Amino acid sequence: MVNAGDMNGSGNLMDFLDEPFPDVGTYEDFHTIDWLREKSRDTDRHRKITSKSKESIWEFIKSLLDAWSGWVVMLLIGLLAGTLAGVIDLAVDWMTDLKEGVCLSAFWYSHEQCCWTSNETTFDDRDKCPQWQKWSELLVSQSEGASAYILNYFLYIMWALCFAFLAVSLVRVFAPYACGSGIPEIKTILSGFIIRGYLGKWTLLIKTVTLVLVVSSGLSLGKEGPLVHVACCCGNFFSSLFSKYSKNEGKRREVLSAAAAAGISVAFGAPIGGVLFSLEEVSYYFPLKTLWRSFFAALVAAFTLRSINPFGNSRLVLFYVEYHTPWYMAELFPFILLGVFGGLWGTLFIRCNIAWCRRRKTTRLGKYPVLEVIVITAITAIIAYPNPYTRRSTSELISELFNDCGALESSQLCDYINDPNMTRPVDDIPDRPAGPGVYSAMWQLALALVFKIVITIFTFGMKIPSGLFIPSMAVGAMAGRMVGIGVEQLAYHHHDWIIFRNWCRPGADCVTPGLYAMVGAAACLGGVTRMTVSLVVIMFELTGGLEYIVPLMAAAVTSKWVADAFGKEGIYEAHIHLNGYPFLDVKDEFTHRTLATDVMRPRRGEAPLSVLTQDSMTVEDVETLIKETDYNGFPVVVSKDSERLIGFAQRRELILAIKNARQRQDGVVSNSIVYFTEDPPELPPNSPHPLKLRRILNLSPFTVTDHTPMETVVDIFRKLGLRQCLVTRSGRLLGIITKKDVLRHMAQMANQDPESIMFN
Repeated sequence: MVNAGDMNGSGNLMDFLDEPFPDVGTYEDFHTIDWLREKSRDTDRHRKITSKSKESIWEFIKSLLDAWSGWVVMLLIGLLAGTLAGVIDLAVDWMTDLKEGVCLSAFWYSHEQCCWTSNETTFDDRDKCPQWQKWSELLVSQSEGASAYILNYFLYIMWALCFAFLAVSLVRVFAPYACGSGIPEIKTILSGFIIRGYLGKWTLLIKTVTLVLVVSSGLSLGKEGPLVHVACCCGNFFSSLFSKYSKNEGKRREVLSAAAAAGISVAFGAPIGGVLFSLEEVSYYFPLKTLWRSFFAALVAAFTLRSINPFGNSRLVLFYVEYHTPWYMAELFPFILLGVFGGLWGTLFIRCNIAWCRRRKTTRLGKYPVLEVIVITAITAIIAYPNPYTRRSTSELISELFNDCGALESSQLCDYINDPNMTRPVDDIPDRPAGPGVYSAMWQLALALVFKIVITIFTFGMKIPSGLFIPSMAVGAMAGRMVGIGVEQLAYHHHDWIIFRNWCRPGADCVTPGLYAMVGAAACLGGVTRMTVSLVVIMFELTGGLEYIVPLMAAAVTSKWVADAFGKEGIYEAHIHLNGYPFLDVKDEFTHRTLATDVMRPRRGEAPLSVLTQDSMTVEDVETLIKETDYNGFPVVVSKDSERLIGFAQRRELILAIKNARQRQDGVVSNSIVYFTEDPPELPPNSPHPLKLRRILNLSPFTVTDHTPMETVVDIFRKLGLRQCLVTRSGRLLGIITKKDVLRHMAQMANQDPESIMFN
């Protein structure tokens, strides 16, 4: 925005825009913001505050408050995001257990909390206590037998269906934007797109409530991705309380970038990983100032969640682990194999899920979202209940798969045959032959792996909150644990092989299957999302050990290489393209040798460009042009004959300016001349008062020549966040290129449907 100076020689004419009026500088829904203008407006605002701060003590205090408002917003976001994450964790824990039974002493206790408070619980039977009763015990006083199993099975399915139905109904009625993971839309919003209501208060409330319901229903989804959406809703809410952010869409996006970091911080208990995730995966514009504030927001969020202590283990996540055994160079081979598996799984999942989501959008299936959720929930519950590894919550499953087998573990995965003569410390148990429980668990894990792979494809993208982090990690953890047990048994039975001889002697603790599960989880998550640095840091923060960074890096890089060989898009970018959002990915390369003249509008055979002249159009002419076109703005030229460019006027601001002028300025009628120059044009006597609109004119629109390579134009749009760019030759206007034109051209060059770009 360029401010006009005082009118010279204009008599008693008033430039009513000397005073700001409501809604100027705002944007319509499903439109892109002008980053350059937002930056310029913030610079002007800051300059004004700085100059005023020298006038009085009160103005100086106001300038200090303005400077500190960013840190206050970060503090509030961290506190609310951490609190909501803690409440969600506690509620999910209770409602997941509610499907299997209830605590008689206090119905709001989960199974674990119920037995903690019991004085009759023994260590061997720590999962059993008189206060906790399964539904069969409560209703028919039977805990064993076919009838008890069938009753528990039936009630498990009924509870799951009840939770899922309630969730999809709430989303459909109160907040349609609360569905999905939210990360594709957050990425698009952070790139400068406007989606009104997506980060609203209703969306925050409904997403928080329904997230608890869908995770508790046992569906193959997680809460980690949606927590980013929840945290960004918190960021949007607190931004609206401070004019510095509420009136500037560019500044608001800096807050949302920091909020995304806080979301990952509470999802995984990884503050540093959260900051890197925001930087690597979701943010479009990430200045150094935002890095510090993201770090502060992530710190406060993690501290708040730690204070709530939802899991009762002083950790921020359920599957925190610590390993004590080092890894060996020979193990890099299975780690890289897990990376290959993760890349292949990521490719398979993205292609199948996008195909299913496209089918949902283009067929009658999309008209019945409630029925789809009910059917998928019923199938999930029916197949999941018989297998103990799919019956429990996915976070508990990952926790068990990550765990190292200690002397006190009661899991089937730790059913090894012990040497009765063993006298070693508890945390250094040597490799042992697998017992029948381990072999049984391997079969159950293999079936659970196939089930998770298939059902997650159909679950992600339904009209309910659905995260992908946890299901992807579960797939990788199951594959990794099976590979780990295989390597462990191979090392035990063939310790004289050359690859084991140097580092795995009889009686040594050589292989940690839980580490393989963790590496597999990282590989699969990396294959689906294409995260690398932030993924490794998140996994390293989960384990608390620097020693395992190399295996994690090897798996993450391998999975990305393998997945990129089949397609560069991660799941979030694929969903952005599926929905037709105008997102210019900085990771994409444009290598085609086309010019600006090939892309600009109008093209040959099309109607000439709609323009405004600087001082020869009436109010009625401008209103007619606005009514007959749907363009977001109009170039302003000296005259239609010369077509020499003067500036660019936004459609929304023209509408608001004319509306306000009719209300506030006497003498403005349909025949009034609209002028964008400093001085009014010479008019015949008795002419109606002219309307000066120079204040809303952008006098320095971004221009390129018609022979500018499109590679340069694409780079300009990416790095400056432009909405449109004017094409000129020797100062004469030839055409215009919008962000949508660039995206359509890129799609065309990649042999994709250019009409898939639906929004401006």
